[in-house]
Amino acid sequence: MSVRLAALNLGLRLLAKPSLRRTFSAAQAARDLDRAAVLLRQPPFLRRIERPGGLHWISAGRCAPRRVILHFHGGGYITGSPATHQGVMGRLSKLSAIEVCAPKYPLAPEAPFPAAFDAAVAAWGRLKGLGYAPTQIVLSGDSAGGGLALALLARCCAHDEPPAAAVVFSPWTDLSMSGKSLAANARRDPFLPASRMPELVALILHGADPADPRISPLFARFPNCPPVMIHHSETEILADDSRRMAAHLRAQGARVDLVTLADAPHVWPVFDGWIPEARETLRQAARFVQASFAEISR
Repeated sequence: MSVRLAALNLGLRLLAKPSLRRTFSAAQAARDLDRAAVLLRQPPFLRRIERPGGLHWISAGRCAPRRVILHFHGGGYITGSPATHQGVMGRLSKLSAIEVCAPKYPLAPEAPFPAAFDAAVAAWGRLKGLGYAPTQIVLSGDSAGGGLALALLARCCAHDEPPAAAVVFSPWTDLSMSGKSLAANARRDPFLPASRMPELVALILHGADPADPRISPLFARFPNCPPVMIHHSETEILADDSRRMAAHLRAQGARVDLVTLADAPHVWPVFDGWIPEARETLRQAARFVQASFAEISR
């Protein structure tokens, strides 16, 4: 069975298909993801501790001191939490031997843009308040959280405090929806319904500019940008968000590792334990994180 077919079969068991509903509902999307999270696997000895300020600290095994991965979960800015994504974050922590910090950021439509971005900036500030230097932090995220991580990266670069690196999985980087893959892969992406994306964007933006770099980092500037790793699949509707993001960063002098799978579902690392490609992608990300910290320490 192919990666895509295995993931699709799993997804159909877990999620009600949103493209079949007449009305897009953020509440229903949250219920769907909560049901899915029950079956998503997590590494043994996973620990998740919520501390003041909405920061969740996730680890699995021994972790290096004074190093942290600041990860933003996906969910289209309307659903998800550190709890729903603790499995993939726990595995990344175990493979990299670095603790993960995951903010519980506010979600639309109750908290539309720029609430999530403001929360990301606040989380960065809290880590600095705890004594972490920017170079002791790697930014990370998946899907919408990947876009949020890159938006925060741009803000950090603009304020001359770049982190050690950033690694993102299937990032959503352009809410103006100008990528050609939205249409080209509409029948190939088993999870993201291209026809419902305008409804989702409207819930998130609440009338704001979709090209605002705080929500669409494809339009941001990245002076003195650290290394970035981007993972994406050729068959997802957001494929162009990754390809164009990599080109945009490289045009500004950044070193970018663009890792592409020919046929995998959106944010496949969350299927760790279900499909082997998920673990291998997380291993690649963990090696990148370790190498980035090692390079800073030289």
